[in-house]
Amino acid sequence: MEASPALSRIGLAGLAVMGQNLALNIAEKGFPISVYNRTTSKVDETLDRAHLEGQLPLSGHYSPRDFVLSLQRPRSVIILVKAGSPVDQTIAALSEHMEAGDCIIDGGNEWYQNTERRIQEVNPKGLLYLGMGVSGGEEGARNGPSLMPGGSFQAYNNIKDILEKVAAQVEDGPCVTYIGEGGSGNFVKMVHNGIEYGDMQLISEAYDVLKNVGGLSNPELAEIFAEWNRGELESFLIEITSDIFRVKDEHGDGELVDKILDKTGMKGTGKWTVQQAAELSVAAPTIAASLDCRYLSGLKEERETAAEVLKEAGLKEEVGAVARGIDKKRLIDDVRQALYASKICSYAQGMNLLRAKSVERGWNLNLGELARIWKGGCIIRAVFLDRIKKAYQRNPNLASLVVDPEFAREMVQRQAAWRRVVGLAISAGISTPGMCASLAYFDTYRRARLPANLVQAQRDLFGAHTYERIDRPGSFHTEWTKLARKSNAGVGAFN
Repeated sequence: MEASPALSRIGLAGLAVMGQNLALNIAEKGFPISVYNRTTSKVDETLDRAHLEGQLPLSGHYSPRDFVLSLQRPRSVIILVKAGSPVDQTIAALSEHMEAGDCIIDGGNEWYQNTERRIQEVNPKGLLYLGMGVSGGEEGARNGPSLMPGGSFQAYNNIKDILEKVAAQVEDGPCVTYIGEGGSGNFVKMVHNGIEYGDMQLISEAYDVLKNVGGLSNPELAEIFAEWNRGELESFLIEITSDIFRVKDEHGDGELVDKILDKTGMKGTGKWTVQQAAELSVAAPTIAASLDCRYLSGLKEERETAAEVLKEAGLKEEVGAVARGIDKKRLIDDVRQALYASKICSYAQGMNLLRAKSVERGWNLNLGELARIWKGGCIIRAVFLDRIKKAYQRNPNLASLVVDPEFAREMVQRQAAWRRVVGLAISAGISTPGMCASLAYFDTYRRARLPANLVQAQRDLFGAHTYERIDRPGSFHTEWTKLARKSNAGVGAFN
């Protein structure tokens, strides 16, 4: 009689590229893993890779039953399939063979309420559940992602040692932490993606201004972004932007970036972030502007028509006139400062959204710790996240990053450059919606008094919504129209 093979420490179902890479990462860290996929060719493909990439401890299975029974108890199964109903189908197929105390970890970009529904659905069987955000793309999954697990704390503890080894490593620990109850892990990943939308939009605006007002070539842009990546803007997105400008087009002259159709795709996490901000009455204008730009980018044919129609109507291109008198060196430095200040506002919006949701749901999110686990592995990894972490360590109840003493000083130092860039772009007819949204956010947030008093008066006039006063307590209503007519009649008498 043959000895049965040793049981695996963990299982992973769903072997598209992210699933394969995460499975190989886990195996490489010394944890024997079982894998399963409905389409069996993917199982073979993963087994081949495990063999090629260093005889890694990975076993393949071809049915849900064999897969589940190959795991040591309490069993932990990561699923990485498309969000929505495929997740429900996979849970149904696997949970049939699972027992009380076993755990399912969904690593997809799932809507947080779907995770909360599934926590309830598997509960009668005694199954534990985690919704875990995974960031870093294919490369991160293979070599060290940022992980955001939320849900059952017991389930997290069962695989904590694995997650801490598999995650990206930074000087203050692995880029993983227990996020909180319910769908908090998915929610945090969603906001991470919203912040990512803002970052990418702001970088594209910096590129637009430098290219079209500064007249800089792709090789010059590659150098500028490489230089920026050695300073305060050091980050994954700035680094890859520099790389993009260096790639030549193999089908023609010049660089590939200039041949790419200017229509941006999206999966939905950015939209969810803006919807949640609206639900919670949290202003997130930079993230919203980035989403609007993706929508407008999709209207390529309409934009081409508009360019023609407005040209015929007499619209002149102002870029040339603005560009003529430009001091390139100063422009480059101004754009760097504008990008940094805009970015602070964007992250402030994301963090405030996380706080508002945390309060609403009682998740008790640790914003400093979230900034820490985003320092490595993920798409928004950046040096300045360490400073965000420290800002929340100094003051866990910080109302906004904008009023942290360090960030406040940086905003003040950079605001002149920021205003020059936005003003220049406006006069050149180049849209910088992200930078403008960030600046408007800053200028609104820092003003002790806003013209909202007039809006309240209007609301009271047409809807008797009442208003408060700055000089005495209580709610007031005024018969505005009657009083206005009366004073108007009085004015008439003097003329």
